[in-house]
Amino acid sequence: MGCFECCIKCLGGVPYASLVATILCFSGVALFCGCGHVALAGTISILEQHFSTNASDHALLSEVIQLMQYVIYGIASFFFLYGIILLAEGFYTTSAVKELHGEFKTTACGRCISGMFVFLTYVLGLAWLGVFGFSAVPVFMFYNIWSTCEVIKSPQTNSTATGSQICVDIRQYGIIPWNALPGRACGSTLESICNTNEFYMSYHLFIVACAGAGATVIALIHFLMILSSNWAYLKDASKMQAYQDIKAKEEQELQDIQSRSKEQLNSYT
Repeated sequence: MGCFECCIKCLGGVPYASLVATILCFSGVALFCGCGHVALAGTISILEQHFSTNASDHALLSEVIQLMQYVIYGIASFFFLYGIILLAEGFYTTSAVKELHGEFKTTACGRCISGMFVFLTYVLGLAWLGVFGFSAVPVFMFYNIWSTCEVIKSPQTNSTATGSQICVDIRQYGIIPWNALPGRACGSTLESICNTNEFYMSYHLFIVACAGAGATVIALIHFLMILSSNWAYLKDASKMQAYQDIKAKEEQELQDIQSRSKEQLNSYT
């Protein structure tokens, strides 16, 4: 076999569906974890400078955000390992690998592991669906602040009402207590907040993090379809293996009977 034919045969053994799902999963988790971590730090900075000057008022929020940042580290590490495991599982259950390395025997343990991956991926998919919905909350909050700033900048607002009458009260979202001061920003103060780099970066990073969570959900759904297909393949392979074992046993018994019959005929003659 030449080098070209060998390369073509090796490329045929690559589980491209699992590879695409792995790349999408890594990309989504990386976007969510990286952008989310930086956006959370920017959010704390905006709150401390403009909405809650007393550190005790947002101490609980700071602890929660710090905990979420540590959770992000764990999520990134776990999904890096889990993606590699699922990719390896795709390599060893694809039919192309069977053609490359010859027949293989499936075991009950192997089918149990494949079923466990299906269940675990389903649970993780539901969890990431919740993360995707949760990550849309800060996007909604920042969008409300940004849209209020756009209203202040519009010429129609300047002709009908003063900018100081338009305010955003961050306390209504429940992230800081009602006794936090100043708690809200109005007019030119609010407009200056929207013009800061921290607000601009945090807003867009939260959008990217939300998109990353959505990409991770799609990747896990893709993985779930692949794992279900692989599990069905292993199940069919085990049935075919059992059929071949029974057939081989029957053929061996038939040969034994024929050999004994010949021996008896030879003894009579």
